[in-house]
Amino acid sequence: MSSVRFRMNLMNSARHTPQGSSSSSKSSTTNRADLLPKQWNPADVEKKLDESWVNKGYFTADASSSKPSYSIVLPPPNVTGQLHMGHALDHTIMDALARQKRMQGYEVLWLPGMDHAGIATQTKVEALLKETEGKDRFDYGREEFVDKVWSWKKDYAERIGNQMRALGDSLDWSRERFTLDEGLSRAVQTMFKKLYDQGLIYRANRMVNWSPKLETAISDIEVVYSDDEGELVSIRYGSLNDDEPHVIVATTRVETMLGDVAVAVHPDDDRYKDLVGKELPHPFIEGRMMKVIADDYVDPEFGTGAVKITPAHDPNDFAMGQRHHLDMPVVLDKTAHIADTGTQFDGMDRYEARKAITEALREQGRVVKEIRPYVHSVGHSERTKEAIEPRLSEQWWVKVDGLAKMASEAVSSGDTVIHPESQTPRWFDWVDNMHDWCISRQLWWGHRIPIWYGPDGEVVCCGPDDEPPTGEGWHQDPDVLDTWFSSGLWPFSTMGWPEHTKDLDKFYPTSVLVTGYDILFFWVARMMMFATYADTLEDSTLHDGQGATAKDGRPQVPFTDIFLHGLVRDEQGRKMSKSLGNGIDPMDWVRDYGADALRFTLARGTNPGTDLPLGSDAAQSSRNFATKLFNATRFALMNGAQVGPLPERSSLTDADRWILDRLEATRQYVDKSLAKYEFAKASEALYHFTWDEFCDWYLEIAKTQIPRDPEDNDATGQATQCVIGRVLDTILRLLHPTMPYVTETLWTALTSGVEGQKESLVVSSWPDVSMTTDGADADPVAQRRVEDLIKLVTEIRRFRSDQGVKPSQRVPARVDCAAADLQEQEPAIRNLARIDEPSDGFSATASIELRLSQTTITVELDTSDTVDKDAERKRMEKDLKAANKELETTGKKLANENFLTKAPDAVVNKIRERRAIAEEEVARISARLADLE
Repeated sequence: MSSVRFRMNLMNSARHTPQGSSSSSKSSTTNRADLLPKQWNPADVEKKLDESWVNKGYFTADASSSKPSYSIVLPPPNVTGQLHMGHALDHTIMDALARQKRMQGYEVLWLPGMDHAGIATQTKVEALLKETEGKDRFDYGREEFVDKVWSWKKDYAERIGNQMRALGDSLDWSRERFTLDEGLSRAVQTMFKKLYDQGLIYRANRMVNWSPKLETAISDIEVVYSDDEGELVSIRYGSLNDDEPHVIVATTRVETMLGDVAVAVHPDDDRYKDLVGKELPHPFIEGRMMKVIADDYVDPEFGTGAVKITPAHDPNDFAMGQRHHLDMPVVLDKTAHIADTGTQFDGMDRYEARKAITEALREQGRVVKEIRPYVHSVGHSERTKEAIEPRLSEQWWVKVDGLAKMASEAVSSGDTVIHPESQTPRWFDWVDNMHDWCISRQLWWGHRIPIWYGPDGEVVCCGPDDEPPTGEGWHQDPDVLDTWFSSGLWPFSTMGWPEHTKDLDKFYPTSVLVTGYDILFFWVARMMMFATYADTLEDSTLHDGQGATAKDGRPQVPFTDIFLHGLVRDEQGRKMSKSLGNGIDPMDWVRDYGADALRFTLARGTNPGTDLPLGSDAAQSSRNFATKLFNATRFALMNGAQVGPLPERSSLTDADRWILDRLEATRQYVDKSLAKYEFAKASEALYHFTWDEFCDWYLEIAKTQIPRDPEDNDATGQATQCVIGRVLDTILRLLHPTMPYVTETLWTALTSGVEGQKESLVVSSWPDVSMTTDGADADPVAQRRVEDLIKLVTEIRRFRSDQGVKPSQRVPARVDCAAADLQEQEPAIRNLARIDEPSDGFSATASIELRLSQTTITVELDTSDTVDKDAERKRMEKDLKAANKELETTGKKLANENFLTKAPDAVVNKIRERRAIAEEEVARISARLADLE
């Protein structure tokens, strides 16, 4: 009987009421398969389900709940952008954690929000105004321009929120925050004033990364280094007479020589001992004498052993200028044009000046040697792609020594744990050597620095409740704060700080921060510094008796765990980028494969600190898995699967006990893996258990345990229906955190009409041992028997395939299952292997000898009427030709000494593996052809 006919018959078996089920569930059981569509189409359900979950308040946290708390704050994506694969990975992990904890009985807050992204947003709006109105921000003035940015934000901010919803994020949208909203602005002003009043914020001329296009300082994280081709120019300072004092230096940035104030050599370099302390005239700046100084920083082995010193345009030169009290003239203005040098080069941009100055030096006879190409590392703005200009600039700074020390101690004391542990040394390398932080930006969009200057040099810092000074001559600092300043307060400002709130009491400190390892230093460190500092303030709500308090008097940390995942890369391991054209839009995958497939693909590749290579094949595999799960559930419902109490274990078959034991082992493994943030291991275990063990083996065995005629359904069949229901119920719960949509759809149909079940998988319970085996010990005998069954069926199938027997063709076979202690399994073995009982006059044409756990078993088969020998011979001869060709090709390569010498070991080993496989194929096919004769 065909499998299609069998499934149709078993649809009627749903009319039976299994033992332990109530009569009230009989009618619902009959039609539960009809609750599912004929096939799985994610687009039909995803949006509806997400809206339903939100409307029912499943994701809204209750600060007054008596449940234990679990909280995550979403790393705020930029309001300007759209989610990329890195975001999708972040969100998948956080949502999986949040959903699991809800099911485990925690009061979960996953708090959403967005970052105002000062530079990115202002740049985007300025470009839009230039394109649509032909104006820039100065045409409007500060207030009108900022109003236009707010208007743009209102129109476009919903886009990224809708993308989060499309991913299935179970965020508490009622608590959504924005880094420029009123509450967070209050927190920013409070923190600034506290730091300022304690002398931890100061204003000073220091070296910054300067963007000439944006005309602002930018942070280290916004600088990307690449190898650029330049020219190395050797310049002779001092006399052109070899007998008189002179020195030769080399540079790729000739234009900065207008800011040179000294030449440095190593103190122990005998070549320059007589020059140290002498002064050399500048070639272009009249009256400027460049002193030759000695400093240990100089490498005497590099180049000429002498370096030009431009303190205002190089961070190393700036440090040397401080040590030697050198002048620091700025020769490049905000747009990287030469300015205020009094030379003919004033007004030129840096690249134009580079050529002009080189030519002028050549005319003076100061360019020595030939100018040669030189590849060197250059910092570029991640946003504008221009080369960054190191520049001396008056900015606002945070003194970080004490703050960084508290952040370091938080990890060393174990108050915050970094996962994986291998990333912890990088944390200490960073925070223990942190330099002061430039927090001002020359922008209009952002938190304006709360400093006012008076007509007589007064400086006043105002907190959120202070009245700013007014009157003639008073004005506010024009700069805004670095975006990282406000996002550094994110874990506690979003919960109401500096006010004392119920959210702070209940959900702070947060449970885990999820982010990529590449952002460990820039954002995570700032949050740790601000949180531990805020907790030390005398009037801080984080440190009072009612709020969250730290252990043993130590400052309170913002999160107890930091999970650092790897970066999403393409299939070749390259970083995804626009220039390479290898980026993947996660919304494309949601459309093509479904959100569940996207999420499961990302989870299946996520382990702590390990990069994730990603391609569409993986997404298709996950989509196939969702379809497999859907089909299995639909099949189970068509065949009477029940969710209810399990029958007595003694009444179950070996296969029933085996699948329940394997389910419990998988459940334990998943729990342990998720506790260690090993999502790949948990997902892989669920994938293989569901597909390989449950679908491919147990459901097939179950067909022999549930009678074909529903009127014949007995205790064994009813128990099997209960086991199928229990296993599916547990699988769907375990998979729900990573695949919420398909699991919700299937679980709702599976549990329809079952008394005592929750209305949604979102708020159902996380499975424990009582759901899988009722606490019973694993049955090693059942495991052995089923494993022997699998081994035997697999070998018979392989042999049939080798013999050219069609998969659907049944053949007579003699197999002594009793000898292998498999008599109970014989019906399943015969059904799965497609072998019939031998009739009178049976004559074996082939046999298989196979060692099982208890004994060696022989299977005799009669394939005489199942093989078209002529067709099979032609097929095998074609396969033999291909195998011989492979044997010849690999043999030639391995006989080539040049190849063996030059090729990597991995390549050579691969060829050897191919040759070994080819040899096996030739032997196998040749033996088969001989059998056919």
